[in-house]
Amino acid sequence: MTPYLPQSPQDEDHMVEAAFQDLMKCYLASNHRKKVEIIERAFRFAKEAHKGVRRRSGEPYILHPVAVAKIVIAELGLGSTSICAALLHDVVEDTEFTRDDIEAAFGPKIADIVEGLTKISGGIFGDKASLQAENFRKLLLSMSTDIRVVLIKMADRLHNMRTLGSMRPEKQYKIAGETLYVYAPLAHRLGLFKIKLELEDLAFKYEHPQKYAKIMAKLNESATHREKIVEEFVKPVKEKLDAAGFKYEIKARVKSAYSIFNKMETKKVPFEEIYDVYAVRVIFENDDDSQEKIRCWQIYTFFTDGHRIHPDRLRDWTSIPKANGYRALHLTAMGPEGKWIEVQIRSRKMDEIAELGYAAHWKYKTGVHEDETELDTWMNTIKDILANPEPNAIDFLDTIKLNLFASEIYVFTPKGDLITLPAGATVLDMAFAIHSEVGTHCMAGKINHRLVPLSHRLDSGDQVEIITSTSQKPQAEWMQFCHSAKAQNRLRAILRKDLKLLSERGEKIFKEFLDREGITPSNELTTKILATHHLNSKEELWQMLANDEINLSAKELRELNNSRVSLMKKLLRNPFASKKKQEGQAKEPVNRKEVYVLHPDDAKPNYKFDTCCSPIPGDDVLGFVDEDENVVLHKVSCPNAMRLKSAYGSRLVATRWGGAAPKFLATISIDGLDRHGILEEITSLVSQKLGINIRGLNIAARHEVFHCEITVQVDNVETVENICDSLKKIKDIKFAKRTS
Repeated sequence: MTPYLPQSPQDEDHMVEAAFQDLMKCYLASNHRKKVEIIERAFRFAKEAHKGVRRRSGEPYILHPVAVAKIVIAELGLGSTSICAALLHDVVEDTEFTRDDIEAAFGPKIADIVEGLTKISGGIFGDKASLQAENFRKLLLSMSTDIRVVLIKMADRLHNMRTLGSMRPEKQYKIAGETLYVYAPLAHRLGLFKIKLELEDLAFKYEHPQKYAKIMAKLNESATHREKIVEEFVKPVKEKLDAAGFKYEIKARVKSAYSIFNKMETKKVPFEEIYDVYAVRVIFENDDDSQEKIRCWQIYTFFTDGHRIHPDRLRDWTSIPKANGYRALHLTAMGPEGKWIEVQIRSRKMDEIAELGYAAHWKYKTGVHEDETELDTWMNTIKDILANPEPNAIDFLDTIKLNLFASEIYVFTPKGDLITLPAGATVLDMAFAIHSEVGTHCMAGKINHRLVPLSHRLDSGDQVEIITSTSQKPQAEWMQFCHSAKAQNRLRAILRKDLKLLSERGEKIFKEFLDREGITPSNELTTKILATHHLNSKEELWQMLANDEINLSAKELRELNNSRVSLMKKLLRNPFASKKKQEGQAKEPVNRKEVYVLHPDDAKPNYKFDTCCSPIPGDDVLGFVDEDENVVLHKVSCPNAMRLKSAYGSRLVATRWGGAAPKFLATISIDGLDRHGILEEITSLVSQKLGINIRGLNIAARHEVFHCEITVQVDNVETVENICDSLKKIKDIKFAKRTS
């Protein structure tokens, strides 16, 4: 982002007016009714309210609401009510004006939306876990009353991401983490495909700047060649479309940098082996809805006539749309030079819904719309989750995320009713989707007259009968069979209720035992018992006592009561709880506003590694400050780090590597064609030519293919990348990638 240069008050005023006129130009070019006067008033009101206030970049604050309002009209296609609410969205939060002032000047509808936005202001997440969950609930509740609140919030987040360069590094990580964890999947679920891709790419850019730059450079290098391949691919199809009288446009689409990075990471392949970088979109004009599906399939035949089609990549979302309303026909065909090219066939109406999702047809604009039944179903699921909220913030966010990210399968009841479930859903998920009582008493399922267990994963098209019994009760192990947010939420609520009764019984047993033995109860004694039995909480102790899993000994309790064992501090469910905290070892607080320099070459490094992702010097890492002011490192891409960024942003510190690093162990996975002498070439290259110490080697060949795991001692991640690049140059080696 270009730094903002200070200007004279007159020049700044001209700049603000120019930004507003640009907004009005977009509005006047739209097909909305021209309510210019109220938008003008909202702008003047907001400009006066934010007078003298500046953003972190130094620019006048009013430029932010104007930019958000422009996204609302230009990219979401919303009308004057939403534009006014976007212009006013920070007024109640940041100035002395109230909701009543907004209502008096602009009416109840705009005031309601501004109030909804004020409730969730400052980002979904605060500094405390309980507040994060509460703020997210507020966002979801506001969605259920007026979807415009969350659409404007999306525009607000998009502009904040576009201007993230002016923020401090640790704030960039926190906001990028929130965006990937909640906002991008929420945009996906609402069908805001374009916004979802941009949010992901911007978050990726700030989390992995070097990897982002590498992928973008490779995409730019190959742009001309890519255009040539696509042009050659669509040429015969264009001729058929013209001959059939279609009015259409064909767009070449490039896979986003973030999705390329994701595929490279999950499949452990280099950029050159990502086969679906190429994509083509055919958008045709259609004035007869009854012919829309037929025309999609007609265009499909134009591609099948001249190209080989990938048999497993046909996706028909014209008959059953995705849960976010998306409709299109997808196929993958073989293009020039052996490149697979994905083709998306859409009518103009399908394309608008694909880009804008429910923003293209919300209820209060067009009445009840046939395409909105899926949105209603999803919102009902959200309301179910809100009715039984998780007490723990991260559990709550994870439960919601199941619903946000899920790709769908479609299953049927014995009567033929269609039920949409997340991919990977089980018989138990379907039982809870039908009704909570059905889920609670579910014993098994029946598919094609065949009995299947609760854990059986369903496929699209399955017709499932749920078998129940009044004697059946939910079990704790059922949690591992649940893949839908509704099932997990309901099951947790039932199990919590049972555990509460169990805890009460166990606590009673404990107190009665102490009374009987004449031992004085104390928090210190309870803490020592927890430490002795390696338990995390009193509730866990009560439950184990009630289940007869622990037997209390009067002698042991008296010894603990009289011993001088120091009190262990147990921070329940806190990922930053330190293992040891001895008196007199208080450390200097970490300055979280500055970049924390990591010194791996010190005798005692000034950081700790978390075991979940095992980073090594040179990796993109984040620091989290624990209770004892230790900096604990995670890889930026670590799933645990993503969750912690979202929920514990205040503990985040930006880091960079400094100094020379000690040696670390890294494992490289190698695949290739087996031949005599290849192992000798691998060991010779690594050990002699590159001078790297090999600490472990495991190789196995099957038929003509071999797989090798080599563990090497390295000082940083660049050394590992250099080894991989060198290995790939050996004849017959097809793959070399660091795996740990």
